[in-house]
Amino acid sequence: MAPGKFITLEGIEGAGKSTQLGLVRASLEHLGLSPVMTREPGGAPIAERLRRVLLDPACQGMAADAELLLMFAARAEHIAKTIRPALVRGDWVVCDRFTDATYAYQGGGRGLDPARIAILEAFVQGSLRPDLTLLFDLPVALGLERAGKRSRPDRFEAETASFFEGTRAAYLARARSEPGRIRVIDASAPLPDGGDGPPGRRLHPGRRSATSPTSAPRTSSLRPVGLQMVGPAEPCQWRQTRQSGAGPAEPRHQA
Repeated sequence: MAPGKFITLEGIEGAGKSTQLGLVRASLEHLGLSPVMTREPGGAPIAERLRRVLLDPACQGMAADAELLLMFAARAEHIAKTIRPALVRGDWVVCDRFTDATYAYQGGGRGLDPARIAILEAFVQGSLRPDLTLLFDLPVALGLERAGKRSRPDRFEAETASFFEGTRAAYLARARSEPGRIRVIDASAPLPDGGDGPPGRRLHPGRRSATSPTSAPRTSSLRPVGLQMVGPAEPCQWRQTRQSGAGPAEPRHQA
């Protein structure tokens, strides 16, 4: 059995990842897939306990190194108990945040050396990397405005605008360094009603706004995971494509 595919969604607070996760799931289910939906920090019982510590406002002032190590401790459990078993079964995994978030939040936001993060990444993950990352980008002020309309902020949501400016800049730098894996999507545009329509429910990347500070490319091809976006800059649909030198992306079902 061919291994499954690993898709991650990234972005600062208020980028709309929760809504987009539902659209990605619906799109994959329309293709006959049963994706494993998960999140970070968390995604496994022990990792979820660590999540509560990491997000608890009562833990404000946690040392940046302690935060980084807890993130990777949770990730080690998540990979061992959820992600890797699903991929071995041939399932597709869709994850709300992964290691790009660590480079962005702990690297760009906290100011930790990316080289130290890379050491932990190699130790905990080995060769595991996402096949595709969708980075939902928007100005920090807009993201915080949206996030402020939600419930009581967690430890990260309560951070300053300057923290999130550093986080966003780190995300965009990673997108520029890995354009084949990371697709930057303008999340500042409002999401249209996708409805309960036919296969290929619409994902809405929007158009890149003039305020976006990145030159990271946004192409229409999502071939690394056997999917292709239809339409270069308009609201798009998903469809399966046959990979060069590989078999068709056959439906996988969660065990």
